[in-house]
Amino acid sequence: MKQFFKMFFASLLAMIVTGIIIFGVFIGLIVSAVSSSMKADKDPMIAKNSVLVIDLNKHLHEQSERNSLAIFADGDENSVGVYHAIKALEEAQDDDNIKGILIKLNPSRNGWATMQQLRGAITDFRKSGKFVYAYGENITQGAYYMATAADSVFLNPMGDMELKGFATTLAFFKGTLDKLELEPEIFYAGKFKSATEPFRADKMSDANRAQITEFQKDFWSEFLKASSQFTKQDTATLYQLAASGAIEFPQDALKNKLVSNLLYWDEVENRIKAKTGAKEKDNVKYVSLSEYAETIKEGKTGDSRVAVLFAEGSIVDGESDDDYQIASQDMIEQIRKLRNNDKVKAVVLRVNSGGGSALASEVILRELQLLKAKKPLVASMGDVAASGGYYILCQADSIFAMPNTITGSIGVFTMMFNSEKLWRNKMGVTFDGVKNAPYADFPNAIRPLTADESAKVQRSVDNIYTIFKSRVATGRKMDIALVDSFAQGRVWSGTDALEIKLVDGLGNLDRAIASAATLAKLKDYKVVTYPEPVDKFETMLRRFNGSSANVAEEVVKNQFGKEYNWYKQLKQLQKMNGSVMALMPFAIETK
Repeated sequence: MKQFFKMFFASLLAMIVTGIIIFGVFIGLIVSAVSSSMKADKDPMIAKNSVLVIDLNKHLHEQSERNSLAIFADGDENSVGVYHAIKALEEAQDDDNIKGILIKLNPSRNGWATMQQLRGAITDFRKSGKFVYAYGENITQGAYYMATAADSVFLNPMGDMELKGFATTLAFFKGTLDKLELEPEIFYAGKFKSATEPFRADKMSDANRAQITEFQKDFWSEFLKASSQFTKQDTATLYQLAASGAIEFPQDALKNKLVSNLLYWDEVENRIKAKTGAKEKDNVKYVSLSEYAETIKEGKTGDSRVAVLFAEGSIVDGESDDDYQIASQDMIEQIRKLRNNDKVKAVVLRVNSGGGSALASEVILRELQLLKAKKPLVASMGDVAASGGYYILCQADSIFAMPNTITGSIGVFTMMFNSEKLWRNKMGVTFDGVKNAPYADFPNAIRPLTADESAKVQRSVDNIYTIFKSRVATGRKMDIALVDSFAQGRVWSGTDALEIKLVDGLGNLDRAIASAATLAKLKDYKVVTYPEPVDKFETMLRRFNGSSANVAEEVVKNQFGKEYNWYKQLKQLQKMNGSVMALMPFAIETK
């Protein structure tokens, strides 16, 4: 009887969950249909005297997102991507309904190159003569970098503000592996290829420390330059404020001209009301960047198209099981569509990726070579376009990066894990077997590699590294020896990449689009983006689609919060075990 009730309630629970999912699908379809119908009947309208809100806590992916269930939650139906965010800010300059911008100085979830593009667009917006206010209660350095684009920066009188210099922290897992008696067997090409360091060392190598120091210096220089423009103080003075830890209290920030005033939110809003002509009892008409972007129509017309192909996330073989992955099979399908579309006269490949599978990178590059033979191909880099991310774009006709883009990391590695001691000493399990040829059980995770097997793996890694360098040499029209001198797995900033000619110029996606149009000899054209925007509702259904593992993944993600990235790194070990990877160092976070 006890077993009966157990099975009964388990079945009942399954039916309830299934019912909820089906109901969600039904509601989602209705909402999507109604939303589409409403958009077809009436374009979104922006009220007069509106204020455009940029919340730095909003994560801007390269491509925009949809959310069919936003009607039931406090959120935007669409989450704007980087490209459309910049377009929206350009449109707002000449929109009489937009009176100004409010930057909410929450901790930014975006990379430095993304912030650099957004900051540039806000700076351009100010040329219209409209106001740009920035307000924060706890202003991080990333948020302050964005704040320097405003004409006025306000800090809460009881708030906090960072000015302390940049630090980069990496996690090392060698001690964990030692405790588990799990032995990594690591092979790499390139003395700076530090992606494997977290598993073979307990601190940074001198080479890795040198490369991180170098691009951190470029980031810090950019930060000081932006701060100098706002405060009208020289960068040496600002550096000394950071080095001495002088900014402890809000009054310190005000005294040193880092902020315009110390105000509570109601006081800031009163200033906004004065700017927009609203009465004291009236509400300010705020419009989010995502909402405003929905109202923008593409200005340029004509039958010709310049297509922007977004490539964001880790590079993997086959089809994608994640919203933000560059899966070789999926990318091939998109590239072929563009190659065979006669209206598409040129393509801009927008890459935001630290790399991944070397094989997938080669497969994608091959398809891009076929496209390039038919029409111009220009590459644009986002926050990061390194290792495999650089591999896939290295043969474009022109390559553009932002100064704060992380790129390079031309090198490869592979890792295998010998779990023999873990099984034997931790769980009492041993293994034995029979084979009829020397390599029949190779690769093998339950015994160490032989010297001959290790040499075989290293030869494979060296061969792929040579191929990688040759692809770069062909694309950049360089001697392979020159490529080798700045390859070696080394990571570079966009500024340094320009000096060593890994890129052709510094600029955002617009510059890459203009370059592509010029190469295709286009005057009138329309910009189109691929692939279709991701729908968060569809993502949710895919997570629940008969896979308890996906549901568990979502639970872990929600519980871990920002520390989820460390969990992801460990999980990724399973996928890279024995595969040759063109992947930049793990989780470089400079803040």
